[in-house]
Amino acid sequence: MDGLTVGHRLMAAGEYDLALRAYYRAAGTQGATVDVLSAIGSADLKLGRLNQAEQMLRRAVETDETFVPAWNNLGVVLMDRGKYGEASRVFHTAYALDSGQSDAIRQNLRLALAKMKKPSYAPSQDEQFKLVRRGVGDYLLLTKN
Repeated sequence: MDGLTVGHRLMAAGEYDLALRAYYRAAGTQGATVDVLSAIGSADLKLGRLNQAEQMLRRAVETDETFVPAWNNLGVVLMDRGKYGEASRVFHTAYALDSGQSDAIRQNLRLALAKMKKPSYAPSQDEQFKLVRRGVGDYLLLTKN
């Protein structure tokens, strides 16, 4: 089993440190592909390493400008960092590239626009920003209250 698959399973199990290690192993064997960069950025995000997550996700979208999960997850990082305007533009990009197919991306865009209009807006428990990855499953990003 490759490091990317192992990392995805560890992320689903909430083992973010181990997932990050698996993703770095994948980078060593597969190279810095958009999948690997996006996965590393998502693991960094779950570990609260927002600067590293932003850097990795920016590298991912530079590597493949059509990779929807990286765009969405970059938007989640930007929201967490309080960069609402840029996050909204990033979610717009993800939503357009996805042709409106993902409910998670649509919800993220809606919440980002609400946050831009009213920065003190706090999403309810069922309105949280969501991470997206290629393949089966999604990750719920819990916001800090």
